[in-house]
Amino acid sequence: MSLPVPLIKPLTFALLRVLADGEFHSGESMARQFDVARTTIHSALQSMGELGLVLHRVRGRGYQLAKPLYWLDAAEIQRLLGEAQGALHLEIVDQSMSSNAMLLQRVASGALSGSVLAVEWQSAGRGRMGRQWHSGLGDALTFSLLWRFERGLAALSGLSLAVGVAVVRALRELGVTQAGLKWPNDVLLPDGKLAGILLEAHGDMLGPSAVVIGIGMNLSQPTALRTKVDQPISDLLTQGVALKDRNQVLALLLKHLAVMLKQFSVEGFAGLRAEWESYHRLQHCDARLFMPNGQVVEGVVLGINNEGALRMRTAHGEQLFNAGDISLRSA
Repeated sequence: MSLPVPLIKPLTFALLRVLADGEFHSGESMARQFDVARTTIHSALQSMGELGLVLHRVRGRGYQLAKPLYWLDAAEIQRLLGEAQGALHLEIVDQSMSSNAMLLQRVASGALSGSVLAVEWQSAGRGRMGRQWHSGLGDALTFSLLWRFERGLAALSGLSLAVGVAVVRALRELGVTQAGLKWPNDVLLPDGKLAGILLEAHGDMLGPSAVVIGIGMNLSQPTALRTKVDQPISDLLTQGVALKDRNQVLALLLKHLAVMLKQFSVEGFAGLRAEWESYHRLQHCDARLFMPNGQVVEGVVLGINNEGALRMRTAHGEQLFNAGDISLRSA
């Protein structure tokens, strides 16, 4: 396993807020603004490649980002949440190795249900099956939401699929009508993966319990980052959603997650099953399941059951498969 990328200096983020307008700023003026030497400014701006940014340096003019940088704005997101404001408690941080890991540390210390941690840049974001989630600064949304349940862990079957339903609802309100799902929890566009979902649970089988829901969504994907990913990926920019709309996208996702989680707390996954199947890209299609032991199971996807397990017609009749480390692909 590769070591996590080191965290970026706080001065770097402060400088990037100055440079976010896409205009030239001289090293001398920024050095005066932050009361540091010009060499310190130069050093702090050496990590642009790690952040997925392109920085131009022109003698006599200074530094300029190749494109403007749009930051998350907590006040704007809260305004856009509307009626969901009271159920959510938003915090935005510049960087973290993983928003899920950071929020999980707060579960035991009594963090409120509805706590949201949005991270501008993750150095070691995690996806399903131990994969790393790659994104550049300003090019993605990476956030985690804590939700507490009176139910135990045993009653939370299907929650990761329910999260997918909430994400698609939000995308459709945004006008992204081609978004769909792939079991168990990938969010897709026609040309590739748009978002991933990672749930980590804490508590007892009989209750109460808490779940941290992590979501990573591509807003745009620079070529340099595409080369790090071993599958087709897509982004909202291809759907006409501009990077400056990051706050609106996050607010819509949070609003629909809050509505879904309240529904799930009462009804479980059964009430969302039909809607999930209507979004499933491989519904009634020939497909292959790649099992942890290397076995490949072929069949036709019939749908899912009320616990979120995949129903598949195989040579041995209808079989059920739970997520685990199973990968589903079209045949």
